[in-house]
Amino acid sequence: MKIGVLSDTHGEVGTFQRAVRILQDRQVDLAIHCGDVGEAIAPLLKGIPSHFVHGNMDDLGRLRQEIVAPEHKLHEPIGSLAIAGRQVAFLHGDDVRLLRQTITSGHWDLVCHGHTHAFSKGYEGRTLVLNPGALARTARPSLAIVDLPTMDIVEIAV
Repeated sequence: MKIGVLSDTHGEVGTFQRAVRILQDRQVDLAIHCGDVGEAIAPLLKGIPSHFVHGNMDDLGRLRQEIVAPEHKLHEPIGSLAIAGRQVAFLHGDDVRLLRQTITSGHWDLVCHGHTHAFSKGYEGRTLVLNPGALARTARPSLAIVDLPTMDIVEIAV
């Protein structure tokens, strides 16, 4: 199972369309968006099962209106999935206390977050922590592909 992890698109449709083509080319099974989605983004993931959380720059009411496709789901403020034998949590990361609690809880195999606009990955205890970087407001747009259950992560420049 392969999941695409994205964050901080801030409504930048052009870059996001390139990211969607990458997800399609890599044949991801589902996508996780770690917030700061922006307008007109969610519908572009049509056909890819997708899970979203809102970020500190999102209009939550508008985001709720845009995430309507049957294969899309909005989680508030933290999402969780049990997939391929792994426990995965995702949140935006602007609430530093919630992010730290999630990472250090010992419950999750993988915690995905955004907010900082910088790619990072590493283990904290048994938990792999991933920030896929940002697709907007960055000099280096990126996303990540995670292979589950192996937990192999590939950073992809967009």
